[in-house]
Amino acid sequence: MNWAAPVYLNFLLLIPVLVIFFVFIGISRRKKIERFGDTRLVEKLSSSKSLARAMIKKVLAVVAVSFLILALARPQIGSKLTLAKRYGVDILIAIDTSSSMLAQDIKPNRLEKAKLEISSFIEKLKGDRVGILTFAGDSFMQCPLTLDYGAAKMFLSVIEPGMMPRPGTAIGDAIRMASKGFTKKERKYKVMVLLTDGEDHNTNPAEAANEAKKDGIIIYAIGMGTKKGEPIPVVDRAGNINGYKKDKRGEVVMTKLDEETLQKVAVITGGKYYHATANEFELDKIYDDISKMEKKELSDRLFAQYEDRFQYFLGIAFILLCMEFIIGDRKRT
Repeated sequence: MNWAAPVYLNFLLLIPVLVIFFVFIGISRRKKIERFGDTRLVEKLSSSKSLARAMIKKVLAVVAVSFLILALARPQIGSKLTLAKRYGVDILIAIDTSSSMLAQDIKPNRLEKAKLEISSFIEKLKGDRVGILTFAGDSFMQCPLTLDYGAAKMFLSVIEPGMMPRPGTAIGDAIRMASKGFTKKERKYKVMVLLTDGEDHNTNPAEAANEAKKDGIIIYAIGMGTKKGEPIPVVDRAGNINGYKKDKRGEVVMTKLDEETLQKVAVITGGKYYHATANEFELDKIYDDISKMEKKELSDRLFAQYEDRFQYFLGIAFILLCMEFIIGDRKRT
């Protein structure tokens, strides 16, 4: 037997309280009779009252309340196996973790904003496989394609700047690494969402995008930051800013959003480019586009479907309450 709302079973703990209440009422009544007058005389005067019937009425009331609680918990008896099929596309999210993503032209900073957007995006998915790739000078498959959105969000939460051993921003290499994460034999059902400031360090993103296009990958790029530029803060382990990054000449390094590179990558693969906004409208638009794409069958799943049987318990409780109402507390003459 399965219970759809097992939390209501906790109310069964009140049954002993109800029994104790009835016992207390009986003791209290006995004491009142003793104060009223001679006990034997009062019992003779009330000889028409049946103690056995009164006890039966109390038992019926207690049992009826028990069945009402069981009905609230929605017992489910019997089940049947149902085959459910999932359809969707493969979505690989690539997030830039280079030091430039610490710039605060987007609050709280570019990286944290990107993580918030990815988390919101994953919550929208229904049936699609999702994976996460982190990159800076190197690329790493943080989370392979999976239908477990909870696991994907867990991997997302541990992403932090500096986790890649090599500094820099290798967008081209990240696209090539992402291509390896998809199924090679397919030429569709593949989407890459790229979140970066676009400052590539000589890895030829356009060439990588052309290679991805041949594999059927559509790239949606989201630019993090502003064209105006922002200094890169130097952050300690406690998260405190200890100045700003400087070049060899001692001048503060400014990181600027390179929209042209990201636009080119998106256009080559048939995707779109968006600039990150506070309202995250760009994610809604990307999700709408993905929802309209042709889907593939990702998995079959058997699950047990239970049928509610609370009606029986409710019916028994109703019958018991009717019996309690019909039975009188007087002896038959």
